[in-house]
Amino acid sequence: MKQKNSIPTYSLQNFSREQLNRQFQVELFDANRHFAVEYPHRHDFFEILFLSKGSGRHIIDGNVYAVQPPCVFFLSPGQAHKIELSEDIEGYIFTFTADFYLYNQNNQNRLLEFPFFFTVKQNNPPLQIENKEDTLFLQSIFSAAISELHREHNHSTEMLRSLLDVILNFCNARYFATDTMLVKGKGHILVKRFLQLLEENYQNNNSVNDYASQLAVTPNHLTQIVKELTGKTASRIIQEKQLLEIKRLLTYTNLSATEISAHLNFSDQSYFTKFFKKMTGETPLSFRIKSTKTT
Repeated sequence: MKQKNSIPTYSLQNFSREQLNRQFQVELFDANRHFAVEYPHRHDFFEILFLSKGSGRHIIDGNVYAVQPPCVFFLSPGQAHKIELSEDIEGYIFTFTADFYLYNQNNQNRLLEFPFFFTVKQNNPPLQIENKEDTLFLQSIFSAAISELHREHNHSTEMLRSLLDVILNFCNARYFATDTMLVKGKGHILVKRFLQLLEENYQNNNSVNDYASQLAVTPNHLTQIVKELTGKTASRIIQEKQLLEIKRLLTYTNLSATEISAHLNFSDQSYFTKFFKKMTGETPLSFRIKSTKTT
């Protein structure tokens, strides 16, 4: 039974045994890695979870993914997730803030380039590693990062940032080979900036005009570019983001439909219910009952 009025959101310090005030952490991941957190929850940081052994399932925003190592899971700030793993689970985890990776002005758009963090899809399946050489390579990079972090003398932040960059670009190359719904082509940075703004401001229930103003383009231009690169209109993507957050709150909290409507700045609860039924074909209550049985 749900007893929460919100989905817990944790910072990087909640997931560090050393409780250090820094913007990154890299370490081994196994069944002994326990922290005082509730599931499901959100993060305010990015996460790369590379699993080399074990089994289980990972539920991200209501999508259930089987854990089939070797594989890599990616989480962006704001995503709600729950993970259930076997006792023999083994792997590595690299967590970091946007500020750690975007350390200078020349790097400001780099995170937008990675499809597993910013995508028009409503799901982000893990990257399945298909050969032994790739597995060994990833293991070596994660191991090098852990060794660097635990050097007897001060670690090199630049070295750790460089190793993270290698991991991201390696996964990016493999992801591009398997993902058929990436945002690519001229104008893709504008679209990804739009998706990033949407992620940061969805609770405000902004319009296409609002986002176009923030991006310093006309609404028509934004709509045209988004449609060309994603196959969806900007308004449709906004609606799908609203729907995703409504589903999160219906599934993982006990907020009423009226409270969720107010939380997401809908004009009134009646319109909120009509919007949800139009998008899903069911009422918020019927969805909540169904989702309670499956999560």
